[in-house]
Amino acid sequence: MSKVAIVTGSESGIGKATALTLASKGWDIGVCWHRSESDAQAVAEHIRALGRRAEAQKLDLTYPVTAGNVVNTFAQLFGRLDALVNVAGINYGGEFTSYEFEMYRRIMSINVDGPFVLMQHAARVMITQGRGGVIVNVTSVHETSPLPDQAAYVASKHALGGLTTTLALDLAKHGIRVCSVAPGYIATPMSQLDGADVSKIGVPRLPLGRPGDPKEVGQAIAFLCSDEASYITGVSIPVDGGFLKVNPQFGGQGVLEGMTGADVKYT
Repeated sequence: MSKVAIVTGSESGIGKATALTLASKGWDIGVCWHRSESDAQAVAEHIRALGRRAEAQKLDLTYPVTAGNVVNTFAQLFGRLDALVNVAGINYGGEFTSYEFEMYRRIMSINVDGPFVLMQHAARVMITQGRGGVIVNVTSVHETSPLPDQAAYVASKHALGGLTTTLALDLAKHGIRVCSVAPGYIATPMSQLDGADVSKIGVPRLPLGRPGDPKEVGQAIAFLCSDEASYITGVSIPVDGGFLKVNPQFGGQGVLEGMTGADVKYT
């Protein structure tokens, strides 16, 4: 029987790339969408064209408690659950002393509270099945590195990283591995580079000199979900082109705020 993964935020960006990568490796996919059902259905159709099963469900993480029901729905539809990949997230910058608490809570709800509840539901399903499983959280290089004027976003990624390491210990006795992937500057809707050819964009302050492709993050996630990673848990794997080695946001305009001029070069 094929393994099943739920991928949140899989209508675009890293979520879409992850869903398609897993499907290409033989997984059936629960596609989660929030803004665009048509985009999600297009991803589902692509998965089916790869010969895998796909089902799509709306997921609104601004209501974390009810959002957890999506896990149960997918588990019933597919008859099993082997992996949960938490990709969906938002960021919104602003000067700390004037930052609105309502926006802070929205970011924490979507980036932390929602994944917390989804992981609870997924763990319960996996424990009942008795076959173990995998949870992969998409954090950020800012899980460990600060970013100016992004206090709420950075706090949320630190929190999700902390959940990852703690749950890796709590769930190990059930055969459930929990890891995170920490992307850097990736060509996604968040970086305003969605669909860009990363080979034609230069980012001189990054050691590898370019943004990352969402597929490169998806490959790392797919590896962590695979049996080849069966002895890996509780770790965060940066997929960042060397970002964490140089902290380029402190050399000028922040990387995740959309670099221009000398920071990004199109070829």
